[in-house]
Amino acid sequence: MKNFAFVFARGGSKGLPGKNIKPLAGKPLLQYSIDTALAAPSIDKVFVSTDDVQIAGIARACGAIVIDRPADLASDTSPEWLSWRHGVEWAREHYGDFDGFVSLPATSPLRSVQDVEGAITQCKNVAADICISVTPASRSPYFNMIKLTSDGFVELVNKPEGEVIRRQDAPAVFDITTVVYATTPSFVINHYGIFSGKVTSIEVPKERAVDIDDIYDFKLAETILQDLQ
Repeated sequence: MKNFAFVFARGGSKGLPGKNIKPLAGKPLLQYSIDTALAAPSIDKVFVSTDDVQIAGIARACGAIVIDRPADLASDTSPEWLSWRHGVEWAREHYGDFDGFVSLPATSPLRSVQDVEGAITQCKNVAADICISVTPASRSPYFNMIKLTSDGFVELVNKPEGEVIRRQDAPAVFDITTVVYATTPSFVINHYGIFSGKVTSIEVPKERAVDIDDIYDFKLAETILQDLQ
């Protein structure tokens, strides 16, 4: 089974300018995803799809194959799924057919090879269309997440049957993380969106599930990495 890993890293970032190449504990953020993909036994080739010259240069230096992403697929409003399709089509054209598509966003630098391998295996073993990564949610729509009602009061987002006195009594809920997405090229081409097919998941501990969107996320990831050294 031939699996290709893709890192989709555009140049523009409003939350944290230059995020994808910002040095994190001595390495460009982008490099963490590339290094993990290269170290994963099930990954055959690693691609970086980008519109940015600096990102492309770093990607090549780190051992990845660069896909030149069209400008219309690199804007704030361009759906990530369309970039996935472009990546699949480009890889097929230049390197032939492949069996597994794995997306490893640059914003999750703390993932492990185990996470990547686990998602690939889980997707195959349960015959799912796609495997996503999740982590235990800090808040629960059954316990401490509320919404406004039409009469100006508040209520739980999801009302459980009976009273939920303790958080432990509420159904377990999870946050989707950007650690790993494992699927097939055909699912990407023929569907649109993660939940348009049969979805399975792997659970990732919080310390590996940091998703960098702003400087606070970045500092958290930096602190975790420093503690690991």
